[in-house]
Amino acid sequence: MINLKLTRFSMFAWGVLAYNILVILWGALVRASGSGAGCGEHFPLCNGLSIPDLTQRATAIEFIHRMMSGMVLILVIIYFVWSRRVFSKGHRVRLGVFLVVVFTGFEALIGAGLVVFGLTAYNTSEIRALVVALHLTNTLLLTGALTLSAWWISGGSGPRWREARPVKWLLIASLLAMLIISAMGAVTALSDTLFPASSLDEGFHQDIDPSAHILVKLRVIHPVLAILFTMLIVITTWLVRMRSHNLFLRRLAAMTLVMYMAQIGVGVINVILLAPIWMQITHLLVTKLLWITMVLMANEYK
Repeated sequence: MINLKLTRFSMFAWGVLAYNILVILWGALVRASGSGAGCGEHFPLCNGLSIPDLTQRATAIEFIHRMMSGMVLILVIIYFVWSRRVFSKGHRVRLGVFLVVVFTGFEALIGAGLVVFGLTAYNTSEIRALVVALHLTNTLLLTGALTLSAWWISGGSGPRWREARPVKWLLIASLLAMLIISAMGAVTALSDTLFPASSLDEGFHQDIDPSAHILVKLRVIHPVLAILFTMLIVITTWLVRMRSHNLFLRRLAAMTLVMYMAQIGVGVINVILLAPIWMQITHLLVTKLLWITMVLMANEYK
């Protein structure tokens, strides 16, 4: 079993992870509700003001997201300084927290770019789809760095990449597959927001219409990839569970299997319900939780 240490720093680290997930989910609300232009093309000010008129729904949603994101920057700075004070040079925690800083910086730049270049609200350009896919990929990498650094701060062991047995390569491939699935999921979610369907039949005809917008044509890729990569992820997780004598890792693998199947189920329900906002956010939340279990599983497999 794993004996984790609950110190003030470790609780802070897990708290930063939880808060980041909350901010990411709120960001999904911004996109799904079409509130990305709530502050206009002003950054960091909102509509040119420090405190804008919050009676407008889109402005309130976007402004809250900016305030939450600003708090992330403060927390990450504290995280970085604290890690330098507690752990010596060369410790893996320092690397993990450094990656948190890097991915947080990318997150801020991507978010600012979306606003400044008008890639928000109901912008239907292909470049927006590319940036949105990159945005979600970066949030997953940030979540992974936060998870590992918090795990290591709590006394968890680090990976042993020198012992790269076949299952480890399968774990790496599964993580990459998850990144690809999620990136295309971001494009699908954007398409659902910009080109909503009033029924499943209408959505189907949108997908097969040769004159449809490129974003509509792309949204079918996400479920296809999820199905194609299911075998890889399920077999990899099953092998980890069967070959490990570590009770914690076996339970983690079982949890990952359950989470992946739940993710497929949530995705199907999301399609059936025509992607309502609350379901899109639920889908993203399950993605984040699944990613966390996969990252920990890859780290713990020896």
